[in-house]
Amino acid sequence: MTWLDLPADHPFGLAHLPYGVFSTVADPAPRVGVRIGDLVLDAARAAAATGYAAGAAWATPSLNAFLGQGTTAWAAGRAWLTQVLNDAAYQHAVQPHLLPLDAVTLHLPITVGDYVDYYASAHHARNVGMIFRPDSPALPVNWKHLPIGYHGRSGTVVVSGTPFHRPCGQRKGPQDPVPVYGPSVRLDIEAELGYVVGGATSMGERISVDEAGEHLFGVVLLNDWSARDIQAWEYVPLGPYLGKSFCTSISAWVTPMAALQSARVDLPRDEADPEVLPYLRGTGTGVQGSGGAAFGLDVHLEVRLNGEVVSRPEYRDMYWSPAQMLAHMTVNGASVGDGDLFGSGTISGPEKGQRGSFLELSWGGQEPFELADGSSRSYLQDGDEVAITAWAPGPDGTRIDLGDVSGRVRPPR
Repeated sequence: MTWLDLPADHPFGLAHLPYGVFSTVADPAPRVGVRIGDLVLDAARAAAATGYAAGAAWATPSLNAFLGQGTTAWAAGRAWLTQVLNDAAYQHAVQPHLLPLDAVTLHLPITVGDYVDYYASAHHARNVGMIFRPDSPALPVNWKHLPIGYHGRSGTVVVSGTPFHRPCGQRKGPQDPVPVYGPSVRLDIEAELGYVVGGATSMGERISVDEAGEHLFGVVLLNDWSARDIQAWEYVPLGPYLGKSFCTSISAWVTPMAALQSARVDLPRDEADPEVLPYLRGTGTGVQGSGGAAFGLDVHLEVRLNGEVVSRPEYRDMYWSPAQMLAHMTVNGASVGDGDLFGSGTISGPEKGQRGSFLELSWGGQEPFELADGSSRSYLQDGDEVAITAWAPGPDGTRIDLGDVSGRVRPPR
């Protein structure tokens, strides 16, 4: 029983303790905070007040210094937080450093070094294949042999709530005799999870599936905004570029992987699926029902367009594990850095109401989806706001909320 006035089943309770970066009007210097209920703990100052010297890493404007300390420090920090927020002996020292959530400004929680985005949903990949390549097999021949991904642009990763301008670029529609330049007319979303990496490696060093847990710090919600018309014209033969690089939004709170132990599930596999190469298998046993080191996650998402729910994707349908994605990312010797980020790719399920992009919901614009006011929509309009929320099961039947990621489309410049 915590000394805080907090319900045992609060989605931001002691079983969660997500990290973020915040500032206040009185103290505008960004530093690391931890959410507990509807409060934010000024982590470094609370650590200093209780004599926890390792908390000095939290007196910085990003989580990167803490990420660089590795799994031992992550576990120790979480244990300290649980202790001081639970044991009444620490109340006098800690309580002055708890701030109301509505009194803080939240910032990008990490300084993003490298950003990679994957394509890990078989349902999404099939749908996109049928829309973009109707005369070819829906899944590329390599899709079930390796996690397909692309390198994005870290400098345009922004925190939830940041508006962005409709991108301009080169496109060529079916009726255009030559390419044209202008604002995207097929602006889209992609509902994803993002994984925050810590424990930097050197060039030439590989991370195995079994070692991935030593580098997977936590999860954010991620919206990979996508200009489908720009993407469709440019992506052959080298893949996404300007159709993706203009903006990627992530949630302000990073949910530690340690908080998601109860959400681990087996990966979906059929007997007909090919056996992956040894470096993608892993040998760890993990927890019951986790599928070993290559685990899936039981995360439930909602996508809202201007406040209206338009989709409910299920992450447990994802084919590739984050551990496999990280192992594949480094199998060629590519290094990872503290604060690196990789996205899961669009989360889509087998039902229409589980599709995580407007491209799929409207089937490439051929089947506009209806809204409650009677209007229909295929892609985003200027002024639209998209918000993605998610939750996962916590210990003892509790629920963990992953916060939200939102963004609004401004007219093109």
